[in-house]
Amino acid sequence: QVQLVESGGGLVQAGGSLRLSCAASGSASSINTRNWYRQAPGKQRELVARLPSSGGSTYADSVKGRFRISRDTGRNTFYLHMDSLKPEDTAVYYCNVLRWSGTSDWGQGTQVTVSS
Repeated sequence: QVQLVESGGGLVQAGGSLRLSCAASGSASSINTRNWYRQAPGKQRELVARLPSSGGSTYADSVKGRFRISRDTGRNTFYLHMDSLKPEDTAVYYCNVLRWSGTSDWGQGTQVTVSS
């Protein structure tokens, strides 16, 4: 079973940058896709960025050109690089992995707050 530990959230001014990290333990080779989701107060959780093991990342329209998902194979960690942050990016961000078996795991969530 893969366990995920997130870090890197915080408070930033609009226009600033943050990098979120998601460290995976356990059987990382079982991971098919790495994802970042977010959930703002009163809203549904939404997919922000997706990185299949075969490559070819995809992004929500609201973050295209500002966010980038990447992975460090050697450290079994993946990241969400967030630039030009806006107040509407304020949310709890969750990392998620989908395994080849079809099951998934979630990180504990990290708060990102963007002040105007």
